[in-house]
Amino acid sequence: MLKRTLALLFCLICVIGLLALKKPYPIKTVIIDAGHGVQPRGGYDGARGSYSYEDEICLAISKKLVSKIAKDFPDLRIVETRPDKYIVGLHERADIANRNKGDIFISIHVNAAPPQQHRELVGYRTDTYYTGKGKKKKKHTRRVPEYRVYTTPSKARGTETYIWGAHKTEDKELAIRENAQMFTEENYQQKYNDVDPNSPEFIALSAVKTRQYWKRSSKMADFVEAEFATAGRTSRGSYQRQKGIWVLQATAMPSVLVETGYITNKEEEDYLNSESGQQETAECIARALGNYMKWLETQGRSAAGVAPRPTREQTLAHLKAMDAHERGHRSR
Repeated sequence: MLKRTLALLFCLICVIGLLALKKPYPIKTVIIDAGHGVQPRGGYDGARGSYSYEDEICLAISKKLVSKIAKDFPDLRIVETRPDKYIVGLHERADIANRNKGDIFISIHVNAAPPQQHRELVGYRTDTYYTGKGKKKKKHTRRVPEYRVYTTPSKARGTETYIWGAHKTEDKELAIRENAQMFTEENYQQKYNDVDPNSPEFIALSAVKTRQYWKRSSKMADFVEAEFATAGRTSRGSYQRQKGIWVLQATAMPSVLVETGYITNKEEEDYLNSESGQQETAECIARALGNYMKWLETQGRSAAGVAPRPTREQTLAHLKAMDAHERGHRSR
């Protein structure tokens, strides 16, 4: 009996030791946003393929992504902006992300491309025309080509991951300022007194946080596309979206929008509707998230011990100078 008790005690000590050694994740909350959705009165909101809809594919991939993240990173909190088939307004999606203090926002979408237009020569016809007037009027004929115009489905294929455009920085800044509590440190008031979101100091902090979010969003987008390429998908790369994606601007956190393939390409439509295709897509994004967290840990280790922490006055002066320089650069 004593041996059994000692063995159980030893096992308990080992478990406690392992838990103590376990590192916390560098992020706490992931927001998963399934794009589009069914309208309240019926009807789909997203792109349409030959037999399927973007809305359904986005939800299916998002559900698999949620399950994969929960399995691989059990301590992460996952929040879905669209947990069922019905559409959720863009403002509400951003509000859900911000209310839940998300650390990263991942929006799942499906791409589409217009049909390709073709012109094919089908023959010639005889065209009659005249020159001159009166007695000098003469009749002529000529051969005129005739064409058939038709369209075929686009052959565009591959994945793309977008972040908000740099020209939208002020919108992102506003989102951060409107959600000041999202990135304030623990015991922030004890360190810096009350936070005034309209103060020059806080505006400067917001500007720097915006640049930090842009860098982190860009890294996450690169990780996603790298995983797609490794899995054998055609990766079209990561980009800034020149036409603004409102929900990316309105979330006070790093954010990416993943175009998982082209529903207008029959081969890709089949892939995106298959269980294996949806699972592979979810696994690629989950692995990218893992790589992103490792990168964040590396950033944290690199930052630790590089230099002594500056005073509050030094920090604010530096932030103001950086913000002024950045705005002057954008105005040129």
